[in-house]
Amino acid sequence: VCIMEKQVLESSEERTFQYQDSLPSLPVPPLNESLSKYLDAVKPFLNQEEYQRTENIVKNFENGIGKELHQKLLERAKTRRNWLEDWWLNVAYLDLRISTQIHCNMAGPGPYIEHCWPPKEGTQIERASVNIWHTLKYWDLLRTEKVAIERSGNAVLDMNQFRMLFCTCKVPGVTRDSIGSYFKTETEGECPSHLIVLCRGRVFAFDAIHEGGMVTPPEIFRQLTYIQKRCHSEPDGPGLAALTSNERTKWAELREYLIDLDPKNLTLLEKIQRSLFVVCLDDSSPHATPEDYSEITRLGLTGDPTVRWGDKSYNSIFFSNGTCSAFCDHSPFDGMTLITMLSYAEKKVIENEGRWKGSDKVRDIPWPEELVFTVDQKIINEIGRTKELYYKKVSDLQLVNYAFTSFGKALMKKKKLHPDTFVQLALQLAYYKCHGRPGCCYETAMTRRFYHGRTETIRPCTMEAVEWCKSMLDPSDSTYRRLQLMHQAFAKHNKMRKECENGKGFDRHLLGLLLIAQEQGLPVPELYMDNAFTVSGGGGNFILSTSLTGYTRFNGSVLPMVHHGYGFFYAIRDDRIVTTCSSWKSCPETDAEMLCRAVFQCFQDMLQLTVAAQL
Repeated sequence: VCIMEKQVLESSEERTFQYQDSLPSLPVPPLNESLSKYLDAVKPFLNQEEYQRTENIVKNFENGIGKELHQKLLERAKTRRNWLEDWWLNVAYLDLRISTQIHCNMAGPGPYIEHCWPPKEGTQIERASVNIWHTLKYWDLLRTEKVAIERSGNAVLDMNQFRMLFCTCKVPGVTRDSIGSYFKTETEGECPSHLIVLCRGRVFAFDAIHEGGMVTPPEIFRQLTYIQKRCHSEPDGPGLAALTSNERTKWAELREYLIDLDPKNLTLLEKIQRSLFVVCLDDSSPHATPEDYSEITRLGLTGDPTVRWGDKSYNSIFFSNGTCSAFCDHSPFDGMTLITMLSYAEKKVIENEGRWKGSDKVRDIPWPEELVFTVDQKIINEIGRTKELYYKKVSDLQLVNYAFTSFGKALMKKKKLHPDTFVQLALQLAYYKCHGRPGCCYETAMTRRFYHGRTETIRPCTMEAVEWCKSMLDPSDSTYRRLQLMHQAFAKHNKMRKECENGKGFDRHLLGLLLIAQEQGLPVPELYMDNAFTVSGGGGNFILSTSLTGYTRFNGSVLPMVHHGYGFFYAIRDDRIVTTCSSWKSCPETDAEMLCRAVFQCFQDMLQLTVAAQL
């Protein structure tokens, strides 16, 4: 009877990937809807005359070439469950030739300094061992499909991105990169089970499974201690990992050169590509407090390139003072997937008070093996050149990661204000205050209720937002009018977010039409050549590149999309809003510190508005 019951119970539990085949296909919105949304979005950036010109261009597009392209896009969508998927991967990530490690990777600090693990020298290996173990347990849950399916309301969300957290790596190509993913569930078969450890320019590997069982924290501790002792008592390695920070074509050529130098190098590169994830032992000791994570975040995103494998989907970085950070290639997944996993590990660390409470027994497992690459003087020179270029570029980065602690989600909910919209409108107001004009803005919306859905663009710089900003800056306007306009701006933003999540945005649709034209060898339609397209942010020209990193203790960051822009990322917690703002020092008009402070002031101003209204 017991066995029968057990089977019934187990079979009734949902499996992580069980609904993948029944998710709806990504829809193509009606052309007229997308174009009218586009016109609405460009309005804040044009005067009457310019707007009229753009309106004509859009009309011509809708009745002419646009109609044909839309038909062809509908044809494409008939044969694919996600008409955007491979296009997006290529255009947004794999076709890029710039250094993706610098410009596209995402990073975020571990929040452990707020509870279990305040910064403390001598704790690096011990904490890393516990953290790695919980991450390995998550890998095991994924392999057995026991990770809970995520939902938005009642809608099941696509879980495909979770497959990319482990055993996944980007491989550089001369004209286009590719992604290698070797993860398999238990039902699908064997999955690589080794970890890579980077330390002082050297590369090591060890298996996370020994005789059918997972290595324990004391066993991981033994492996990492062995690696660290060797690295600290012997000369540094060549720092080959730095090459991943090159421009893509350059890295592809150097990789080919390495393989030609010695075929064994290919075996080693593949070992890194197939690994579960990369553990980075970093010698820096970033200063950090719960109110100021700036240094951990900056070093996580742009630290020592010899201890990061920029192409790997997950690098787990441990600093010498026991603080940590995640560093990821953005192409295989979006931030929220990673945050779900990191939050799981954090929850487990807290449950166990940051310690390992199991057995201290250490089995006789094989020592880590060093991956020794065959290099010549050319490669050594290239590594030196790459590091020099890298440091020159990242020294230009200004990044702040501060917590606003006066209030958070709890109070916004009480005021019936959507927390995400609250932050976005504060950012619009802050940018307007600092720069005297509206700032075109990209906010990520998640389209995971569709098969292999990833993102759509919400454009928060609406006419409604701009009207409200002007009112806030006009001393003669009444509180009542400001509040009225604020509520209109909120309503507009909430409506757009909902539409985008339901596949009714317009940015990906317009991209699809452009790509159809390119594939057919047709000239680029006028709509895309129009100044309105660019000044409103189209074609990757958003001045504000933003994303909500959820409602957990994790926040992350990516660099600005354009030289005169900002990256602005924020996590909203019950009692605080944690924001990360980045800009380039070499751009005289932007200043991340200034914008961040202005946003915090706007949070207060917006709250004051709602308080004043109740008096």
